[in-house]
Amino acid sequence: MAEQATDNSAARFVERLGRGTVRGVEELGACGMLVFETLYWIVSGRRMRQPVRIDAIFVQMMETGIGAIPIVALMAGTIGVMLAIQGIHTLKIFGAETQVTVGIAFSVVREFAPLITGIIVAGRSGSALAARLGTMKINQEIDALHVMGINPLRFLVAPALVAMMVMVPALTLFSDFVGLLAAGLYVGVDLGISLAAYFDRVIEILSVDDLMHGLGKSALFAILIGVIGVVNGASVSGGAEGVGKVTTRAVVQSIAAIVVTDMIFAFAVTR
Repeated sequence: MAEQATDNSAARFVERLGRGTVRGVEELGACGMLVFETLYWIVSGRRMRQPVRIDAIFVQMMETGIGAIPIVALMAGTIGVMLAIQGIHTLKIFGAETQVTVGIAFSVVREFAPLITGIIVAGRSGSALAARLGTMKINQEIDALHVMGINPLRFLVAPALVAMMVMVPALTLFSDFVGLLAAGLYVGVDLGISLAAYFDRVIEILSVDDLMHGLGKSALFAILIGVIGVVNGASVSGGAEGVGKVTTRAVVQSIAAIVVTDMIFAFAVTR
C-alpha cells in the first residue's frame, strides 16, 4: 500500500509538472503571436483602412509616462543618494572615496535607472492594462468589438504597446538625470566635490554605449510589461475576483521577467 501511494504521488507530480509546462509553452506562444499581430497592425493598419489611432497612443502615453514622473523622480533620487552613501562608505576602506563617481555613473545609467523604471511602470501601468482588459472581457466589451468588426489588438493593445515603448525609455532617461543629480548633491555635501566637477567626471566616464545599454533594456522591458499585461487580462475568468487575480499575476510576472531579462541582458552584452 505504501509503495502504491508513493507511485500515485509521483504520477500526480509528473502530471502537474507536465500540465504546468504545457501552460507555460502556450503562454509563450500567445505572447509571441500577440507581439507579431500588434506589429502587423501598426505597420499595415493604415493600408487596410484600420490604422492605429494616434490620439489613443497619446492618451496611453499620458497615462503611462507623464503620470509616472513624480514617483519615478522620487525613486530615482532615492536610489542615487543610496548609491552615493554606500559607495562612499565602501570606498573609504581603501581610501578611494573620491572615485565614487565611477560606480554611481555606471550603476545608475546601466542598471538601476532602467530596472527601477521598469518595475514602477509594471506596477503602475502594467497592472492597469491587465485590469482594464480583464474588466472589458468580463463585461463582454471585447466580444462587442469583434461584432462591430473592430480588431481588439489594433484598438486596445497596439496603442498601449506603442506608448510603453516610447515612454519607458523616456522615463529611464529622466531617471538617469534625476539619479545622477541626487547622487551628485550628496557627494558634494559629503566629500566637498562641486556639482560641476562631479558632472564633468560623469561625462568623462560614460559613453554613448553605456547610455544605449540602459535605454535598450528599458525598451525590452516595455514590451515585456505590455505583453504580459495583455495576456493576463485576456485570460481572465470568474468575474471581479478573476480580474483581481490576473492583475496581481501580471505585476508579479512582469517584475520577475524584468529582473531575469536584466540579468541575461547584462551578461550577454558584457562578454
